[in-house]
This record gives sequence, C-alpha cells and structure tokens, in this order.
Amino acid sequence: MPDQHPSLINIALVGGGALCKDILEKTTFDYQQENAIAPILAVADPDPATPGMMAAKKLGLLTFQDYHELYNKRYNIHLIIILTPEQKVLEEILNTRPIHIRILSYHVFKVFWDAIGLEERKLKIRTEEMETILNGIQDFILVITPDKKIVDVNEAFLRQMRYSREKLIGRKCYEVFSKIKHQEKSCKSLCPLSNIIRDKKPSQMVLNQLDHHENPRYIEVTIYPIWEKDGKIMRFIEISRDITKRRIEEEEITHRLEQMVEDRTRELKETHTKLLHQDKMASLGKLAASVVHEINNPVAGILNLTLLIKRIINEGMIDETEIDLFKKYLDLMETETRRTSRTISNLLSFSRQSKIELDILDINHLIEKTIILNSNLLKINRISVIKSFCPDIPKITGSEDQLQQVFMNIISNAAEAMESNASGVLRIETMYSSIKGAVTISFHDTGVGIPDENIPKLFEPFFTTKKIGKGVGLGLSVVYGIIQEHRGMISVESVAGKGTTFIVELPAAPSINTQTGYGDSYEQYKDPYC
Repeated sequence: MPDQHPSLINIALVGGGALCKDILEKTTFDYQQENAIAPILAVADPDPATPGMMAAKKLGLLTFQDYHELYNKRYNIHLIIILTPEQKVLEEILNTRPIHIRILSYHVFKVFWDAIGLEERKLKIRTEEMETILNGIQDFILVITPDKKIVDVNEAFLRQMRYSREKLIGRKCYEVFSKIKHQEKSCKSLCPLSNIIRDKKPSQMVLNQLDHHENPRYIEVTIYPIWEKDGKIMRFIEISRDITKRRIEEEEITHRLEQMVEDRTRELKETHTKLLHQDKMASLGKLAASVVHEINNPVAGILNLTLLIKRIINEGMIDETEIDLFKKYLDLMETETRRTSRTISNLLSFSRQSKIELDILDINHLIEKTIILNSNLLKINRISVIKSFCPDIPKITGSEDQLQQVFMNIISNAAEAMESNASGVLRIETMYSSIKGAVTISFHDTGVGIPDENIPKLFEPFFTTKKIGKGVGLGLSVVYGIIQEHRGMISVESVAGKGTTFIVELPAAPSINTQTGYGDSYEQYKDPYC
C-alpha cells in the first residue's frame, strides 16, 4: 500500500497583539523542510503596527487589516485561531465564515497555549540543566547530523579546539577535524559514521591527532546514533576523550614490564646455564665413577687370572686338571673382556655426533651375525635361542655397525636377565607389515622381568638396576638414540618374574632397484603381516 500522508491544515491568526508575536516566534518555520502539517499562513488585525502584524511581515506571511479577506478561497485557509478576547469578534466570525473554515476561540486556545508554556518552561529548565551538565564534562561532545553537519557542541570542545560556537555550528565535521589533523583525506577515510549507518550500532575507535604544538595526541572517539521512529538516523552523538596521558602511562607500564621480563629472563638463563653446568659436572662425576667400577672390575679379574695362570705355568705342574682349569679361566677372561669392550663401545656411541653411514641391509642376516658373535655368552648362560624369521622380509636402510650394536645390547641384557634361570629361552622374531611399511624385530626373554615403575626410565642415560660395577646405564639409551636416528621405534613389554619383550620397528627401504631383488614397492607381500 502507498504511504498515507496527512493533509495540510493552513492556519490564520486573528489578532496581532503580543500573544500573536509569541506564537509566531515559537511556531513559524519552513514547513516543507520540517514536514509540518499545520503551517501559519496569515495574520489579520485592523492595526498594522501591532507586534503580531510586524512579526508576520518580517516572516513574509500574509497580513490583512480585515479578517474577512481570510475567507477568500485562493488562500485556502482551514482554521482561524482567534487571539483577541473580544466576544463580538468571535461572534462575527462564527456568523460570516464559510462552512469549510473552522474556528478556535481565544479562551480555548489560551488554555492549550498556557499548558504548552508550562511544559516549555519545564523543558527550558531541563535543557539548562543538561547544558550545565554537558558543559561541565571534560570530554568533547558533539551533535552531528547524518550529512555530517555540527549542530551543537559542549564548552570543553570549544576550549580545546579554540573555536567560538558561532564559527563552529553549521560546519561539516570533517572540515573542522581535517584542519586540526592537516589531512582531509585521512579524516574522511577514518570517519566511522558510515560504519554506524551500515551496522546500526555504536562505534568506538582511537584516533591519532596533532595538537596546535604538533604534538601527537590519542583521542578515543565513541559515536552513538539517535534513531527516528521510521528507523532513520536523526543525529549522531560523538563523545571524544583525550587518552594521551593514559596511553603514555600504559606504554610506560608496558615498557617497565617488558624490561622486568627481560631482566628476569636473563636471570633465568644465567641460572639455567649454571644448573646445566652443575648437572653436567654431576653427570660427569657419576659417569666417571660408574666407568671406573665397570672397567676396573673386569680388568682386575683378568689381571688376577693372568697372574694365576702364569704362577701355575712357572710351577711347572701342568696336567689335565690344570688344562681344564685354564679353559675355565679363559672363559671368564673372555666374558670380562667382552663386558669391558661393551662398556667402551657404549661410551663411544653415546658421545658420537657424526652422521651415520647408511647401507641396504638384510635384517635377518644381521641378526644371525649378531647371534654368532654372542654365541659364547649365550652358551655360558645356558640360553636357548628360538628364531622365527620372515623368509622374504624387505630390506632396510641403516648402519650395520650401529644396528648390530642395538641387537648386541638387547641380547646381552636378555642374557643377564636369565642368568639365574636353569635354562633360559630367547625368542627372536622378524615380521613385515605392509600397512605400516615397517620391519618389526621382537626379542622375548624368560628372565626376571622389569618392574612397572622402572619401564619409563629404561632409556634414560645412567639409569640402571644393576649392581655397582655391572653397568653404567648407557646401553639402552644408546639403543634408543640409534633407533631414533634410523626413524624407527622401540618399545618394551614386561611382566615381573615372567620375562621381557623388546620390540624394534624400522622403516622398510623404499623404491629398491632390481639389482636388490625387489621392485619399486613391496606390493608383492599379499598378507599384511609376514
């Protein structure tokens, strides 16, 4: 449906006294601009010098000395308000007016006008109170129209910007602010009024401005829209606050905090460095003590056995019994020599920082070789080895020496765990998973097992459950490091009193050429596990 616009009611006043002048000063405006529906068009009074007649002429309204001329249809008067208390004027107009013209008598109008005057006085008092409050606020307050025209400001803004009210009211806001900031384009681009119209909610931002001494100022600007009933914005209330002092204080506090954090960080770094040095020295002392016991004991044993053998030989009494005894002594010397060699090898591996040299390796062959090297150790400890190798397992990429050291450490640890058994069993199994693309080697022993609380510490340097002189706690940490360098994984499963399983996973070598006996992939393995 089209909008229903109310019809205009053209008004004429009869009586040009002081009341008429008061009405004209308070109610006459450009009715087209203000959308008024009851404009005053004419004033009639026999005396053209009355205040009301003079005011009407000044405003450009129609003036008549004979009110009967108001009846003329060309003036299109709808309502005559009588502003004189003379009864005969009211009666004359009532008797002579055309039927389409309505009459509002003096006494009735005076009641409404006095009521309006009372509300006006109340509103004036309230307005004065609000102006006093606003002018007492040190924040800058502006009232701006949607076309960015300034219609009111408070005294704080005038004082700060050094403007008089007369020179400021009616000017565009960006003209004022661009003059202050010396860059009009920036002012328009930063203006939040368009965002408020689009988002239909208040906006707040911090602007950087220069004062009259070219010093930077930080201004916090908050703009609130005032809405009309039809949803259009009638005014913007802009409240600006100079937060330069607060911003400078915040920056100083931030700087002090940053300095404190920097100082504290430096102190922590220095303390950390000292603690690291102390920890290194403590670890070095612990390592030295462990190495002394670990190497000195077997060396001392070998020396004693050597001296014993020499004494027996010097005595010249060698028979079959001494030969058997010599064999026993040599076995002990071999065992102690291997333990010394293993300790030195672990120390060298733990301290080595060089890159590993990689080759294509057959994991089954490498494990067989390691078992042969440890055959005497396994035989002495009466340990049976059960092998379950995947026959067509893919090759891996790795260092033969380092992986052999891994397997030797695991096998020797298993042998030591089964020393107390009458006959221990070490089961070694190799598998391949096409899903993981990895080769898996598991070592399961029937030894004493590992307590649950010790499993998380197994791969830590210098952690050992062996007696003093039996190990420095580097073997498994070296194993862990080697497996990590080979992009593999190692895990432990153990039940105290029933045995332990070490599981090593190593990635299969990718894209092997035909000279190795494999294609570009391992799709030939139909089963997910070999």
